[in-house]
Amino acid sequence: MTEQTNPLANFSNQMADAVERASLGLVMVNGRVRQSASGVVYGPDMVLTADHVLEREDDLSIQTHDGRTLPAQFAGRDPASDLALLRVAGLNLSPLSQAEGKARVGQFVLAVGRPSANGPMASVGIVSAVGGPLRTRRGGMLEQYIQTDATPYPGFSGGPLIDPSGTALGLLTTGLVNGVALAVPMEIAWRVAATLAQHGSVKRGYLGISSQPVELPEGQRAGRSQERGLLIVRVEPGSPAEKGGLLLGDILVGLDGQPVDDTDALQSMLIGNRVGASVNIEVIRGGGLYSVQVVVGVRN
Repeated sequence: MTEQTNPLANFSNQMADAVERASLGLVMVNGRVRQSASGVVYGPDMVLTADHVLEREDDLSIQTHDGRTLPAQFAGRDPASDLALLRVAGLNLSPLSQAEGKARVGQFVLAVGRPSANGPMASVGIVSAVGGPLRTRRGGMLEQYIQTDATPYPGFSGGPLIDPSGTALGLLTTGLVNGVALAVPMEIAWRVAATLAQHGSVKRGYLGISSQPVELPEGQRAGRSQERGLLIVRVEPGSPAEKGGLLLGDILVGLDGQPVDDTDALQSMLIGNRVGASVNIEVIRGGGLYSVQVVVGVRN
């Protein structure tokens, strides 16, 4: 049987080609003593990596696929998503290609890293779960995560999770939840990187409420279809929530047209451009549906 008619050989070559394509945007990151890590090219002179692999903010360097070792400067970090951005003068490499579609449970993927100067490493698996929001070990909220059974070898953190075409679905890290290997979806990773490039950190907002999830009986949903909401049990004095008119006993069910049914979902929405902006919050109050405008506060 020739290679052209052997499906297994064709699939094997496709996977190897995918790693080869992705490796052009993959670098080794030297930011700790015991083990180098990986990073991906975000811009011509920028590298995105995992925050937990940078144990120092100076004396950093990266190594490219063509063997160049270049000094790197710390540009910003977001511990909540375990992402960090480095500026690398003279890098002059094209950004890693982002997959057009989102990760799907069951699809074949490759975990890829460059933990040493010996070249890229890879392992194959599937997407075993796509979930979120996720409360990370540093107390932040990640909107979504990808879980895979592909083996993340030591030093893979900061490397990409790619599809069989070689485009990136997510950025690998073991720094989000007690060493569990997860990937931050590239849409989120790229958005965080853009914020870090501009501001050096990611703002996260707050409303100033305490709440608890409650079931919404069918006759008490005020015309909405969702089965759960957040009962507001405390409104902090002087908080954005109080200034916007949220009341004790309100049941928060939506924010900017998106349903809210638990505290994790709410926290995942209070980031990025919404911080400092006015948002429309929908609540059930006295059996009716009301809208209030609240300016999201900045969490210090």
